[in-house]
Amino acid sequence: MQDATMSRRDMLGAAAGALTIRAAIAEPLKAAAAEAGAAGPDPSSWTDAAMPGVTHRIVEANGIRIHVAEQGKGPLVILCHGFPECWYSWRHQLRALAEAGFRAVAFDLRGYGRSDRPEGVEKYTVLHFVGDVVGLLDAFSVKQAVIAGHDVGAAIAWQAALLRPDRFRGVIALSPPFRPRTFGGSVPPTTLMPKNENAVFYQLFFQSPEVEAALEQNMRRVFRSQFYSLSADGQRCGAGAFAGGMVSRKGANLTDPASLPAWINEADIDIYVDELTRSGFRGALNWWRNVDRSWELMSAFEGEAVSVPALHIAGDHDFVAGVFKDAITEQSKFVPKLRSIVLPGCGHWTQQERAQEVSTAMIDFIRQL
Repeated sequence: MQDATMSRRDMLGAAAGALTIRAAIAEPLKAAAAEAGAAGPDPSSWTDAAMPGVTHRIVEANGIRIHVAEQGKGPLVILCHGFPECWYSWRHQLRALAEAGFRAVAFDLRGYGRSDRPEGVEKYTVLHFVGDVVGLLDAFSVKQAVIAGHDVGAAIAWQAALLRPDRFRGVIALSPPFRPRTFGGSVPPTTLMPKNENAVFYQLFFQSPEVEAALEQNMRRVFRSQFYSLSADGQRCGAGAFAGGMVSRKGANLTDPASLPAWINEADIDIYVDELTRSGFRGALNWWRNVDRSWELMSAFEGEAVSVPALHIAGDHDFVAGVFKDAITEQSKFVPKLRSIVLPGCGHWTQQERAQEVSTAMIDFIRQL
């Protein structure tokens, strides 16, 4: 572990040498992304006929190029997607937030879609992702924003609000609750993750070297399977994957469903396949390969609370909410200004399965800040 872990000086850049971690994070983490890989040539700005209100562009932030999709004018709301998604998972909220008088910006996380894919597994710690979001605010010349995230994006949003309450005036997290030191626990997270001869915890599964090639063999099946099996539809039919957070060692984790849930269609799947075919899964999986490294880097913030107002939304059929139900019960200890919403009959894909309810809850929360 020691050989694979970067020092905080490496993470935060040479300028951090004379500062504490807390002070170093005051600047975008430019040194963290110094070796950005190319995401392929793209025009600087474009629109999509299918979503004419959305403008796409490539933004230089935190030393890398980040693809953003934005709609509307007004106070800024940053939207962080989860795994294995992209900006498109926020398509419903982009329009809803814009119509409500906000500037909504959904972006591809580093390693995904049209954003850069830095070389080196160690370039994907939680501090890199927080640095990217802070860098976006600087690129937009905006002092403050509300940050929202789903799945991995929620973990990033929680930590961004913890580290930079001066930049993020509110946080909205869909699915995962807040856990101290990013992943919780007083020992490296992977040492606590269950495994047996038949199954392994999903976060350990995503760290394995063979999973990348397996996912890229048939991306369409990956997305059709995941969107169905982790939704409330799949859970109710007994087809839900990752029961208890465990993944079978014997395959059959990506069963292709006969049909998709009503909230997603084949044209939506086309977009996900196109975007992730562009980037592959390596960068996306590198988040999981840094679980212990991220935990170690957050040691200076052990026990600290999220001071800004927060909204947590989870479905009662979400496997992540089930795995971390104890953390959901206890998170108010670390998030004193917390509001919680449980969506009956909703699975893991919160803002897509229950688009209108999630959008309404987000807008109500932001307006009350």
